[in-house]
Amino acid sequence: VQLQAFGGGLAQPGGSLGLSCVASGSIFRLDAMGWYRQAPGKQRELVAAITTVGSTNYADSVKDRFTISRDNAKNTVYPQMNSLKPEDTAVYYCNADYTNYSGNKYSNWGQGTQVTVSS
Repeated sequence: VQLQAFGGGLAQPGGSLGLSCVASGSIFRLDAMGWYRQAPGKQRELVAAITTVGSTNYADSVKDRFTISRDNAKNTVYPQMNSLKPEDTAVYYCNADYTNYSGNKYSNWGQGTQVTVSS
């Protein structure tokens, strides 16, 4: 199972960026999907996550600024990032929990995508 991330790049403070992540491969059921980020010298942290039925969880630092959604038919998760701040600068990683056709559960990571917020 592969996770491919799209989006990211450079944004000005107060601006917006969108990301997306598509899961593909031998997936029987795609469970929770989410985004994490890691800034230089810091640990990787949860940004936002969403379950199959749409329940969401956000880091306090991004509440009211970021919105996560998903399209179950497309195995895709979309975080929309608004009111960006320089402290949002980090490498963003997609994560997905899934069950394969043998009933085994896994958690995979996508490649990171750089988000830089700077004027």
